Amino acid sequence: MFASHRKSSAFLLATALLLLLVMVGCSNTDNKKASSSSASDQASSTKEITMSWPRDIGTMNPHTYNPSQLFAQSMLYEPLISYQKDGKLEPALAESWTISDDGKVYTFKLRQGVKFSDGTPFNAEIVKKNFDAVMKNKDTHSWLGIVGVLDKTEVVDDHTFRMTLTESYYPVLQDLSVVRPFRFLGEAGFPDDGDTSKGIKEPVGTGPWMLADYKQDEYAVFKRNPNYWGTAPKVDQITVKIIPDGETRVLAFEKGDLDLIYGEGVISLDAFQQLRDNDEYVTQLSDPVGTRDLLLNSSNPKLSDVRVRMALQQGFNKKAMVEGVTAGLEEPADTVLSKNYPYTNVDLKPIEYDVEQSKALLDEAGWKQPAGGTVREKDGQPLEFEMIFDKTDPIQKAMAETIQAEWGELGVKVNLTGLELTVQIKRLKANDFDLYFWYNYGAPYDPHSFINVVASPGFGISETLSALPMKKELDEQVHAALSSTDETKRQKLYGSILTTLQEQSAIVPISYIKKTAVYQKKIKNFVFPANRDENPFVGIEVGDQ
Repeated sequence: MFASHRKSSAFLLATALLLLLVMVGCSNTDNKKASSSSASDQASSTKEITMSWPRDIGTMNPHTYNPSQLFAQSMLYEPLISYQKDGKLEPALAESWTISDDGKVYTFKLRQGVKFSDGTPFNAEIVKKNFDAVMKNKDTHSWLGIVGVLDKTEVVDDHTFRMTLTESYYPVLQDLSVVRPFRFLGEAGFPDDGDTSKGIKEPVGTGPWMLADYKQDEYAVFKRNPNYWGTAPKVDQITVKIIPDGETRVLAFEKGDLDLIYGEGVISLDAFQQLRDNDEYVTQLSDPVGTRDLLLNSSNPKLSDVRVRMALQQGFNKKAMVEGVTAGLEEPADTVLSKNYPYTNVDLKPIEYDVEQSKALLDEAGWKQPAGGTVREKDGQPLEFEMIFDKTDPIQKAMAETIQAEWGELGVKVNLTGLELTVQIKRLKANDFDLYFWYNYGAPYDPHSFINVVASPGFGISETLSALPMKKELDEQVHAALSSTDETKRQKLYGSILTTLQEQSAIVPISYIKKTAVYQKKIKNFVFPANRDENPFVGIEVGDQ
């Protein structure tokens, strides 16, 4: 009986244990399913954008140039002043500022409560440390006007920073809004000796993004900065795939591997046109971000006569060329600077296409076409020029060939020379050219950076204009405009400078360059930044297709 009872008890115990194991197993399975479902839901709820870029993002050092890419630097590092549409300057890390009556002392009230991505505070001490690091390598940054006039910086208190100039220079705030070099690295990023020109320890900024993952020449992943002081991005993650080839970039986009292609010249104009014609995608063109110009070097005796320069400008059909070569994606330029910069809304008379007037001006200047000859001559010299262009730029090449053909009909011989970009730039700076394709700098650099190179030797533009009879007066006007504290006087000076350049025809405006953007329909609220070099992710959202 007892044996039977033990057997019955053992059976009941085994049955209970089996039921318990089944229940636990079911519970674990349910938990695994719930966990898996939760992870899946979380993954599907992550809002991310994948874009491409032609080259690696670089070292992400805010105080150096190559190889770091500007759009990526602007995701991590912020300025004191933000450049907005139509040249409006707004508070960024500085919530306000005052300027002394003589234009030499700038005092900035820094935004309180700002932290770097590692949680350390942003204050006047770190602002000064960044300024000191930039000015320690002054020669590297001498292209930026503020560097040449900055005398000293000081910490007034924890949230007040002051700088003093050697002389008045009105574009200080514009210079402080550019992507580099005056943006701010956190203490943890500084090398032990404070010299960031040799590299940084880690990219720590106050911006809305942090570099979360990176593989050189392959990809970079940016995630939201949890310590960001401003409005948090509406996207959790930006992945940048490095795809050097434009056609490969387009194929990846069409396969759905990319959500966004953005920038200048990142795909061919033909590819952009094809994607624009496809209803599956959204395309946008920005306002002008720069002007494509042709420099006519007045220091060449044949081009020193304004009648010859004017004849050349009037002697080719700019409108037809721009529309034909760029498929209408650039617009013909009537002025050296487009009117979406400060001080550029000046009433300038366009130089119209007029072949007969062009021929008459060349005749008047003494350049006659001999009987049976194809090239005009004067004093036994042919009217012949060399036009140099970037041999990797198909637009420059096509435009050069078009101009060559049209000027040939006027009796002007043009020899085309395709060069590597570095060689082309070297020849510009050495004033070793006749005809040269050139671009202005765009926002927020212009118009002040443009007029600065008009007057300052070493960049190639001042040398191009050297034979203008009013060059000395032009240089004086430039210096007066850059140092003026009187807004009305400054506008008048800009009007005079731009009028002189228009009438002298040594810088021939060809077309206004625009950024392109192509993106999948799930991307919402895409807006081109006002600053040419900034990233386009402010306010961007990801929705349903």
